[in-house]
Amino acid sequence: MTRTTASNRTGSIRTFWPSWLAGLALGLVLLLTFLMTGHGLGATGFTTRFAAWIGEMLAPAAIAANDYLGPMVENGNPLASWITWEVLGVAIGALAAAYSSGRWRFQISGAQSGRIKRLSLAVGGGIAAGFGARVAAGCTSGVGLSGGAALSVAAFVFLAAFFTVGVVASRLLHGNNHRNP
Repeated sequence: MTRTTASNRTGSIRTFWPSWLAGLALGLVLLLTFLMTGHGLGATGFTTRFAAWIGEMLAPAAIAANDYLGPMVENGNPLASWITWEVLGVAIGALAAAYSSGRWRFQISGAQSGRIKRLSLAVGGGIAAGFGARVAAGCTSGVGLSGGAALSVAAFVFLAAFFTVGVVASRLLHGNNHRNP
């Protein structure tokens, strides 16, 4: 088994966590989240709340009249929701981890096929995944991870569909000689 490494600011090599240890840590975080807050992890609810908050600033009457977005801004503060703090914490933690391990850099992975094409595919895939997450009433962490931990049948159906579509899309976009996403 090979270990992926990176140099930090001082030039020493820092290894990534082994996958089993990262999975164990994620499982413990999920368990603690259930015990401390009564719900699992999630992320896409934040983007919806953020969009509702921006919409309220631009068109308050339209947002207030919307049955889906209106309740998300009733108190007028997106920071009142736990999911906002979760997403902000994940972002700050990821930035701190990248910086402290020497992995802080801007790069476009898989840009051999062209940066515009790669970025277009990434944005298109992100929009499709975000739309699907709202239709499914949760994202991979909300439906897949938290739902799977609760042994939800919907979570396992979602995960099977998610991975199947990912493999099919990868083969359609990159063929059988796919090396680097």
